[in-house]
Amino acid sequence: MNHETPWLQVPAADIDEQARLNAEERQTRLTKPLGSLGLLEPLACRLAGMQGSATPRVDKVQISIFAGDHGVAAEGISRFPQSVTAEMVRNFARGGAAISVLARSLDAQLEVINLGTVTDTGPLEGVLDVRVGPGTANFVDAPAMDIHQLALAMNAGRHSAERARLAGTELYIAGEMGIGNTTAAAGLACALMGLDPRELAGPGTGLDVAGVSHKADVLRRALAFHRDHLEDPVECLRRLGGFEIAAMSGAYLACAQMGMPIMVDGFISSAAALATARICPSARNWMIFGHASAEPGHRHVLSSLAADPLLDLGMRLGEASGAATAVPLLRLACDLHGRMATFDEAQVSEPD
Repeated sequence: MNHETPWLQVPAADIDEQARLNAEERQTRLTKPLGSLGLLEPLACRLAGMQGSATPRVDKVQISIFAGDHGVAAEGISRFPQSVTAEMVRNFARGGAAISVLARSLDAQLEVINLGTVTDTGPLEGVLDVRVGPGTANFVDAPAMDIHQLALAMNAGRHSAERARLAGTELYIAGEMGIGNTTAAAGLACALMGLDPRELAGPGTGLDVAGVSHKADVLRRALAFHRDHLEDPVECLRRLGGFEIAAMSGAYLACAQMGMPIMVDGFISSAAALATARICPSARNWMIFGHASAEPGHRHVLSSLAADPLLDLGMRLGEASGAATAVPLLRLACDLHGRMATFDEAQVSEPD
C-alpha cells in the first residue's frame, strides 16, 4: 500500500444481522414448508442482511465493464490478436455484445470503462475513457503496472462503485474485456493461493492442449521472476494483474466499504474478488457468486473464497455474462420472500 491508495485500509461495512434475522423469521411464516425453496431462502435472507431490509430487492442493477490490454499477450497466450479488445469495446458501445443484450433484457444500467487498449478506439458514445496506459507491461520480466497505474486502475473501479451507489443501485456487477486476461487472472490467483500454474491455466479463448501447456510455462516464468514480492496482495495485483482486474478489485472493495451487494462473475472477476478478500477479508461478506465458469482454474478460486455459485451452465465468456444470467434468480428469491403470503394473511393452518 502507498500514499495513493490509503482508502484500501477502510474496512467493509457491517452486515445488518437484525435484518437478516427478521428475514429468517419471515421465512418461517410463509405459506410453504420451511426449507422447501432450498437455497432461494437463505439467499433472500443474506440479501436482507446486506440491504438492511427484511424484504430486499434487486430491481436496480448496475453492470460495469472494464477493458484493458495485457503485455503478456506478446508471449502468444491467446488465439486472438490484441486488437480484439478495442474492437469489443466498440461492440459494447454499439450494443452488440452478449452483456449488452443481457443488460437490456434485465433493464440494468450498463457502463463501459476503457482503461487502456493498445489500439486507440477514439471517442465512443457510452464509453468512459479512463486511460491508464496502452495496456500493461509484459509481467514475465517486469511488473504489469507501476504504483501510479495500479492506483489509477483501482480508483477507476472505486469511482464506478460510487456512481452506482449515488444512483441507488441495489446490486453491483463488474465485468471485463481484455485479450490475455485469463493468463493474468491465473497468474494472480497462483500467487495468492500458492498453486502451480498447471492447476489454473485453461483454454481461455480456445487454446488447445499445447496452448494451455505453453500458457502454464509462461506463468511459471512470471512467478519465478516475481517470487520475492508476492507476500502482499496489493503487490500481487500490481505485478501480475491487469488494469481491468485491478479496477474490478477496487470496485468490489468500494462496494463492500459502502455496503452495496456484489454479484461476482467468472474466473477473471473471481480472481479480482480473491485479491479484494485478501486485502480486506470482510469484503467477502458482500459477495454473491453468479456462476461456475468452465475455465478450470475457477473451481480453485471459488474454493479459496468458500463460494457456492448460483449457476453452473458451462459458461466462460466473461463480460459479466454469467453474473447477469443469475440476476433473475436473485429477483425470484426476493419476490418469493417478499410477496408470498404468510399463514396468517392467507388464513392457512400452520404446521404443528
